[in-house]
Amino acid sequence: MQLAVRLPLLLATLLAFSRGQPHLGHPESSGTNSSHEKVLGTDDDSTNPSMVASNTGFAFRLYQLVAAEFPDKNIFFSPLSISTSLAMLSLGAQGQTQRQIFQGLGLNLTEIPESEMHSSFQHLVNTLNLAKEKMETHMGSTLFLQERMSLLPKFQNDTRAFYQAQLFLANFQDSMGATQLINEHVKKETRGMISDLVGELSTDTVMVLVNFIYLKALWKKPFTVHRTRLQDFYVDEKTTVSVPMMVQSEHHHWYLHDRHLPCSVLRMDYEGDALAFFILPDFGAMQQVEEALTPELLTRWNNLLHKRGYFYKKVELRLPKFSISGSYELDQLLPKLGFTDLFSDKANFSGITNMLNLKMSKSFHKATLDVNEVGTEAAAGSAGSFALKSAPMRPFVLNFNRPFILAIYFNKTQNILFMGKVVDPTEP
Repeated sequence: MQLAVRLPLLLATLLAFSRGQPHLGHPESSGTNSSHEKVLGTDDDSTNPSMVASNTGFAFRLYQLVAAEFPDKNIFFSPLSISTSLAMLSLGAQGQTQRQIFQGLGLNLTEIPESEMHSSFQHLVNTLNLAKEKMETHMGSTLFLQERMSLLPKFQNDTRAFYQAQLFLANFQDSMGATQLINEHVKKETRGMISDLVGELSTDTVMVLVNFIYLKALWKKPFTVHRTRLQDFYVDEKTTVSVPMMVQSEHHHWYLHDRHLPCSVLRMDYEGDALAFFILPDFGAMQQVEEALTPELLTRWNNLLHKRGYFYKKVELRLPKFSISGSYELDQLLPKLGFTDLFSDKANFSGITNMLNLKMSKSFHKATLDVNEVGTEAAAGSAGSFALKSAPMRPFVLNFNRPFILAIYFNKTQNILFMGKVVDPTEP
């Protein structure tokens, strides 16, 4: 009898603020003047297509940047956790700093007003936190504030209303104690999966913003444990490792091979409303596939793989059993995506507090993923037409025995929760 263990998929994002050099050019208010209060408490179940496009576009831009920065390395992160953190931060940003956040996230305020943008994130957070059968998702934000520092009422109220942000006081003069407080909170919220999100913080830190997301899900078509066998995995032309390979041959699955982009795409459904896309480039084609990834291509694949018929076939599937993690300093990455002022003395966060010289000093992001026989555990196209190869009469063998890309997708909100690349399944 198969063990019904449910496994979590999770990550956390941290933004740390400190006192920078005074910047006298900050006006008292130079941001947009949208009325956030008009949309508080909205229970509209619709998903804004512009927000979906923006979030997906940001996910692929960030993936391509991380892939370029860390070639030949495992990658795993949650674009949704990062974009939610930045959207929440925009509530306290003003002027050019706020505009850079919107532009960096791919948000066009002529298509979606700022107030509607925040209400869309509010709907997303609320949806992820709804109780669900056979699947658990949880997303939240926490502000750790230096004792005796006060937030502006509007920022505090809006972060709580739109993003369900909790507020804790911390003594950052006791750097070790504050670090321990934050890490213990993240460990609790991620069910123990992430225990060391942040190293020791500097004593000039005055505020830390943490965002986390958590998923526990079971495969709709689980693998049989006793069929898992050691098999070769070809990391590159010179490196081969031995990995436990899970095997299925009795099930039908959604898959296709894109002839114009050399890769196979498999859709694996979870119990509940989430699914995973596994993208297997042909030998030597990883870079070509990565460069071609766009929201339009994912939408095309998703639409095709939701149709019954040609793409739903019996397949002999071989997928590694693996655990990987990703840990990134976003203050080194985000400026390359256009967020140039956030970590400089030009930053304008005058909507957070009356302290005029507030700047973001560090940003950490960590995610973990565990894929096994029963499910997933972790604490996140071109416009041209393409043809599809015909399937053989006997079951097609889809063997993930070389580097592949994955994306975990939440159907109800049409957002990518997690993205990654498995280069070496034996590397944690």
